[in-house]
Amino acid sequence: MPPVETRVVNKDDGELRLDRWFRRHYPALNHGRLEKLLRTGQVRVDGKRAKAGQRVSPGQSIRVPPLPDNPQSAPTRPRQAPRAEDAEALRAMILHEDNDLIILNKPAGLAVQGGTGSARNLDAMLGALVGRKAQKPRLVHRLDKDTSGVLVLAKTAGVAAELGKVFRGREAQKLYWGLAVGLPQPRKGEINAPLAKGGTAGQERVSVVDQNDRTGQKAVTRYAVVDQAGDRASWLAMMPLTGRTHQLRVHCALLGTPILGDGKYGGAEAFLPGADVARQLHLHARRLILAHPAGGVLDVTAPLSPHMDRAWRAFNFDTADEDPFDLDDREGRWG
Repeated sequence: MPPVETRVVNKDDGELRLDRWFRRHYPALNHGRLEKLLRTGQVRVDGKRAKAGQRVSPGQSIRVPPLPDNPQSAPTRPRQAPRAEDAEALRAMILHEDNDLIILNKPAGLAVQGGTGSARNLDAMLGALVGRKAQKPRLVHRLDKDTSGVLVLAKTAGVAAELGKVFRGREAQKLYWGLAVGLPQPRKGEINAPLAKGGTAGQERVSVVDQNDRTGQKAVTRYAVVDQAGDRASWLAMMPLTGRTHQLRVHCALLGTPILGDGKYGGAEAFLPGADVARQLHLHARRLILAHPAGGVLDVTAPLSPHMDRAWRAFNFDTADEDPFDLDDREGRWG
């Protein structure tokens, strides 16, 4: 049995969650065993009790108790090896690349990480971008499997940590486009409705809760109708001011105008029988504006996915229409 260790968090580990730090440095230690060590105070950060989800910073010390050479761990699925065609597929998604990061236009239907029903996922594919000396790109944020659009990857752990702070601090400006069934009233507004998660892993379901419900998390969305097809369908521009799971989908359903194809939250009302549109979720991460870690401002726009482009043409929507939130006016945001 090895002795107690004190490990100092290095700069490459950035602002990792504690459980992910252990996963990186002690891969044989399963999550259940780690939770027990945390509950009993055997794992400490800077001498204090810690939780799995707290973030550790460079320079902090972590007490690591004696661990068996081969601790019993829960069975895990074998890591998927990158396929030869993964690199080509990923390169076709790239909207922007520099020394620090890569920005992709994620296609609808591709899961970001593995999970229930996800035979292939982006995280597994990223190994195809690793050169002989390069690090595997790191996911900075997430998109739902069926949501397309702008997705940011960091080339190093340090850049991932910096960008993680930007996203957690809500400093990134995110614009989504969605096709809603019906016409919301009012046509422009802000939804402030806390959300709470339920269900099990891979089967999560989010619901609106009362403002005083302690299980809820603050969730705020600005929205505006850009164009409409009578009162049958609406092109919505949406800015999430918080980043909760399924936030835009639940908030649109709350308005009585679910996102087209979102049967999970809109039921049968989320579909348009007879319309020349796909029975897929019509939600797209259209644009992202954020401070670049190396300086300046990065502004990236993702073309619509094929099924949403088809819907836009079916309803004669013009993608050149102006942004209703005037994101190009950066005074007061970046100054």
